[in-house]
Amino acid sequence: MSNAATLAGGFPDLSKLPVARQAHWMRWFTAAAIVAVLLAIGRAFANGQIEWSYVSRFLTAPVILQGIVNTMVMAVLAMALGIFLGIVVAIMRLSPNPVLKSVALGYTWLFRGTPLILQLLLWFNIALVFPTIGIPGLWSARAVDIMTPFLSALLGLGINQGAYTSEVMRAGMLSVDAGQYEAAKAIGMGRLRALRRIILPQAMRVVIPPLGNEFIGMVKATSLASVIQYPELLHSAENIYYANSRVIELLIVAGLWYLLVVSILTPLQMLLERRFARGFSQTAR
Repeated sequence: MSNAATLAGGFPDLSKLPVARQAHWMRWFTAAAIVAVLLAIGRAFANGQIEWSYVSRFLTAPVILQGIVNTMVMAVLAMALGIFLGIVVAIMRLSPNPVLKSVALGYTWLFRGTPLILQLLLWFNIALVFPTIGIPGLWSARAVDIMTPFLSALLGLGINQGAYTSEVMRAGMLSVDAGQYEAAKAIGMGRLRALRRIILPQAMRVVIPPLGNEFIGMVKATSLASVIQYPELLHSAENIYYANSRVIELLIVAGLWYLLVVSILTPLQMLLERRFARGFSQTAR
């Protein structure tokens, strides 16, 4: 049977027409432009007024190493505080109690709506509002003595993180099938026990990826604590270049350490994701 016979009536036979190939010159042009820009940036750093000997010299300086330790300690503690507050606030958001729900909404609105650096400065200068902190008649102390750079940074970073983490945790809990709540209620579990034993373990599969990303962001957000004199990595680098005027060199040192930490945390996050994804999806392996 001829090709013409197999075609529907009124339609021409296009099988003999040449196939037009799409030109890819724009793709090659874009790639060449990107390579040219990268080469120009690399040449600027290589031939610029940068003393690379200072970079290698201060990369392992004791004050820099102490700064990275302080950075990681603050990131871990602030993230732990943020996760705790996030879980509590997420539960309050899902509560049928209108008072708890309103408090949770106000918390997320306030701490997500103001800049983190502003919150750090407010915590550090809280003594101007509350000169003394304590329990009336039992214990009190001067706020200026209590609100050290460490505590101010911990409260500022942790409470701010809690506002964002609460939305992550709430999304994770909402992703659990409603039948799980009903099944827990049917076997006599209370609301909080069901959350702890059934809902939260299943929600972790959903919240681990964004929480891992939030922790990586927290590591870098600790650099804002330099404005309140907390001796993290960037503040340590600043103290050095204030003395020797090698600004770019010390900023490169800080940048290399941040990149190293993130490069280590990223595969650890992937391993943790796979751990919690077991039993739910074969494609997650």
